[in-house]
Amino acid sequence: MDVVTIGETMALFTPNEEGMLRHAHSFSMKFGGAESNVAIGLSRLGHRSRWISRLGEDEFGDAMLSFIRGEGVDVSYVTRDQDAPTGVFFKEFRRMNDTRVYYYRKDSAASRMNADWLLDESILDAEYLHLTGITPGLSPSCREMLEKAIRIAKGNGTKIVFDPNLRLKIWCDEAEARQFLKKYASESDIVLPGISEAEFLFGALSPEEYVENFHDLGIETVIMKLGREGSLISSSTGLVKKIPGFMVERVIDPVGAGDAFAAGVLSGLLDGKMLEEAVLQGNAMGAMVTMVNGDAEGLPTRSDLVSFMNGNLEDVTR
Repeated sequence: MDVVTIGETMALFTPNEEGMLRHAHSFSMKFGGAESNVAIGLSRLGHRSRWISRLGEDEFGDAMLSFIRGEGVDVSYVTRDQDAPTGVFFKEFRRMNDTRVYYYRKDSAASRMNADWLLDESILDAEYLHLTGITPGLSPSCREMLEKAIRIAKGNGTKIVFDPNLRLKIWCDEAEARQFLKKYASESDIVLPGISEAEFLFGALSPEEYVENFHDLGIETVIMKLGREGSLISSSTGLVKKIPGFMVERVIDPVGAGDAFAAGVLSGLLDGKMLEEAVLQGNAMGAMVTMVNGDAEGLPTRSDLVSFMNGNLEDVTR
């Protein structure tokens, strides 16, 4: 495998009209989860990706497994739980630039993942292990599982990529979230924080100061997402550089942009690109995803990505 990732994916219900969720009468069902989004993004770009998770023995789990397998992602280490459901969540497009997300994932099948359930062989063949700050917030047993995954990766020379992906709703309190996000970041080779996540961890500072704080945790490479402004990269070699973003005329759905960014960066690194080139590709992926409704639906193929980065996309192709 090029990349192995571990985490929860849920059935996603999106209302077919904008406005408050209370007024919605019909919904479309999709699937969304940071880790599976990354795995799908990598698969569409031609890489070998594996998603590890646990699903309920229910129709949502059946549909999700079929969808993710159909995207070319390896799901051979996904297990099913007869006693816990697949999680669900809802998106609310309340108005332009105001998207809200509501989770119903308490006691889900994925929250019951544990260290005994994770097999060493599921990670040993990976070049990169991708983790997020969502999974440790699901339960203490999920934290134990991630610690085992990190030990396997480090013992095998697999590089660890960590996206803080702050979701305060799933943590008991902010202090606990801050403690564990710093812990997992410090054990990673590459960290992909956003500005709001860095502020949560270190207080109000400049992007350059945030980068230094992450390096102080022992992290080799920091790639900070700056939204429409692009990204700031910094490595232990002393390289600090801002990589420009891509203009999007209208943002349809911002959820999943960070996952697309991670997939684009990892793809570039797997292809042997310089860090700056890989991050530029990540910026493009993040921009493209915001123009489509759905977490994974806007993830591009390699040819689409190249056309977008070269400015060659046509309004209508005949």
